[in-house]
Amino acid sequence: MSTVPDPLAATRAWVETFVVARDICPFAGREVARDTIRYVAVPAHNREAALLALFDECRRLDETPEVETTLLVLTEGLEAFDDYLDLLAIAEALLAEQGYEGTYQLASFHPDYVFADAEHEDPANFTNRSPFPMWHLLREKGLEQALAHHPDPAGIPERNILALRELSHETLARELAALKGS
Repeated sequence: MSTVPDPLAATRAWVETFVVARDICPFAGREVARDTIRYVAVPAHNREAALLALFDECRRLDETPEVETTLLVLTEGLEAFDDYLDLLAIAEALLAEQGYEGTYQLASFHPDYVFADAEHEDPANFTNRSPFPMWHLLREKGLEQALAHHPDPAGIPERNILALRELSHETLARELAALKGS
């Protein structure tokens, strides 16, 4: 009997055992420890409903300063990376149109994430691969403060790429699959 993975539990495990443990985001550990990350499951088969959920979270962050960031886990409907990218582009345009540019930023994650200039099998893609498609809604002010206190913010992406390329694609893919519960 197989069990359906819990997307929020899988995402929490990914944040703690992959993102924080590997220091992919040097700021995530602090937010995990402070319990200031909000996790929300959002079915995305209805694109409009998913976009409305994004703006609900913007308003929630507006009203809840003690929550630093929200991870919107897109549980179904965006399994294809190209479909995900299409909706992400709309979401980013709507954020700007709704006056949230400079207040919130979307970081994007997907199980099949591939950077534009990378091969699919490049381990560096795992910096943006997650168990489920996801939008990470960040407060820009909080991000700016964190970056100001980091000794080498510009070096973070390159450090991550080098660290992940020391591991094999197969190892990282197995870890991600295990986190998702497959």
